[in-house]
Amino acid sequence: MVKILITGGAGFIPGSLAAKLAENPNNLVVLVDNFVTGKKRNIAKGDNVRFIKCDVNNYLDIAPVMTSHGFDYVFHYAALVGVKRTLANPSMVLEDLQGIKNVLTLAKNSGVKRIFYSSSSEVYGEPVHLPQHEETTPLNSRLPYAIVKNAGEAFCKAFKQEFGLDYTIFRFFNTYGPLQSTDFVMSKFVRAAQRNDKITIYGDGEQTRTFCFIDDNLEATIKCMEENQYVNDIINVGNDSQITILDLAKLIIKTTGSKSVIEHLPPLPEGDMTRRQPDIGKMRKLLNRELLPLEQGLKILVEKGLF
Repeated sequence: MVKILITGGAGFIPGSLAAKLAENPNNLVVLVDNFVTGKKRNIAKGDNVRFIKCDVNNYLDIAPVMTSHGFDYVFHYAALVGVKRTLANPSMVLEDLQGIKNVLTLAKNSGVKRIFYSSSSEVYGEPVHLPQHEETTPLNSRLPYAIVKNAGEAFCKAFKQEFGLDYTIFRFFNTYGPLQSTDFVMSKFVRAAQRNDKITIYGDGEQTRTFCFIDDNLEATIKCMEENQYVNDIINVGNDSQITILDLAKLIIKTTGSKSVIEHLPPLPEGDMTRRQPDIGKMRKLLNRELLPLEQGLKILVEKGLF
């Protein structure tokens, strides 16, 4: 049996990952979360799934979990997330550095084969050039959330160099799907549209984003583990098709048949990057297929509406 730990397991992406991994009866999936941002409804169900309420930032809390199970793989996804939340709680964001150190230290002492670390597109900061490439694009991060993610990447590399602990770093770009919190733009817009509420946009809405459907994210990350791909490497996980936030709102209104109107608010003081687009050459090699187009993913999201 393959034993897998997922931290932040009550979150959208890690909860979805757990459900997918649990489809294989040879996997034992253990989830931990402290419910600061996670939700109980996101916790995967199954005979081969276990949930433990736990704060990875507290060594005495996470240590018994990791030392007693003998995990083969760890997906460290626990983090304080959300632009507005992280801007409002910068010191709490920095506490995640202790969680990263705790998980890596326990992993190298308990025989873990590889750590999968959830970094973020935020480490690129304001784009120097597009698309943003894992090796050639300079990192231009300055906000606490991005700095912590960047430091987490450095921790992974340091533990490999000093202790031989293998890693794979996922730089996640916007991912959407059922179960996503309404703190994020896609689910926030869809929920507002379904209620015929105003859809609010910060600034003129010309800032561009890319949106990756959750199934594409999961297939890529699981293949990294199962096929032993991109060991001690960094991979962008996202979609490279750009859309402005204004056009996204219009598309959602059209798809849902909503009567919502778009309202523009003053731009956020910081944290709302003008453009973001990943180079997904590595991800395309993993999937060996085209990614799901936004229009199709949006229809699935609207039909399921689970957020």
